[in-house]
Amino acid sequence: MKIAIPVDDKSMETSVCQSFGRAPYFLIYDKESKESTFLDNSAVASQGGAGIKAAQTIVDNQVSALLTPRCGENAANVLKAANIEIYKTVNDSIKDNINAFIDRKISLLDDIHAGFHNHGGK
Repeated sequence: MKIAIPVDDKSMETSVCQSFGRAPYFLIYDKESKESTFLDNSAVASQGGAGIKAAQTIVDNQVSALLTPRCGENAANVLKAANIEIYKTVNDSIKDNINAFIDRKISLLDDIHAGFHNHGGK
């Protein structure tokens, strides 16, 4: 099973990014092999639709779960259509969130916001 986390840098020591669609990178963590891969988020500089484009990147990488502080409605719809569960991060630590997910001590994200359409903001 693969999980994805929006992150600020290509390092396991970096923080979870507070913006899903505009995160500079995504960490893809394979729960079975314990391998980590960092992907550039090509949607980061998009004029609009960054969340949808970012969600499609997650779908294309066969991820089963997304761990994020927040997620917009349009991105959430793309993820849910692909049967990807969205969980709320517990803090800014990548390792803490991975461990919380593995230990089943993380909650589903139920506060899906309307999004920041065409604002590119946080």
